[in-house]
Amino acid sequence: MAPRSTNPGGASRVRRRALLGTAVLVVLVVLAALAAYLTRDGRSSSKAPTPHVSSASSSSPTTPASASSPPHDSRGDLPVPPSTHDPITFGKAAAAALWSYDTRAYSQHELLAALHKWLTSEPKYADTASVDALVPSPVLWKEMAANGQFATAIVNEAHFPDSFTQALQADPGAITTAYVYAVTVSGKQSIAWNGSPHGGAENRVTTLAVQCRPSQPCALAGVLSAVAP
Repeated sequence: MAPRSTNPGGASRVRRRALLGTAVLVVLVVLAALAAYLTRDGRSSSKAPTPHVSSASSSSPTTPASASSPPHDSRGDLPVPPSTHDPITFGKAAAAALWSYDTRAYSQHELLAALHKWLTSEPKYADTASVDALVPSPVLWKEMAANGQFATAIVNEAHFPDSFTQALQADPGAITTAYVYAVTVSGKQSIAWNGSPHGGAENRVTTLAVQCRPSQPCALAGVLSAVAP
């Protein structure tokens, strides 16, 4: 897998990331995953798969709950965020969107633009860089497109991390600062390309920061650098 290079974040990006991490940290009580999220230097590697199956990133979940992408013989549409006030429902949809792509149907730039629409409209909580890091670079995308590579996703389960639930029970009012929830999602990503219509699959797990203010539908705040169980 070729690493994706990113531009160094400026002061505004650092402040945005710190505010997002702080908002979640209030509820997670110094959760280790969020500590890593706050202290990372803004440079991250692409997690986009190449045309081969890599090792699983988590143990295989049990009962699949929902498929988010079309069958292998159809072309995927750009992901559209759902209108929901449930952070778990939104987290499932966001993870599926982040794990899916179709180089046959749209460009890398179009996918990035579509994923940016999932982000919260509050700039101080929107960590665009954490989303961009999951999309293949333009050069890698071009190579993948030459092979007709695409990926579909199945989401098996999503939940609030234990530490999040415990902290929220201890201080229910803490969430009202930014209404940012931590949601851990597990599932499976299937990858296929020309000459290999069935490709292979790998387990996926990620923790997302989801903002769900009472007055507006949920939106993505960012992707945490470490998984919170």
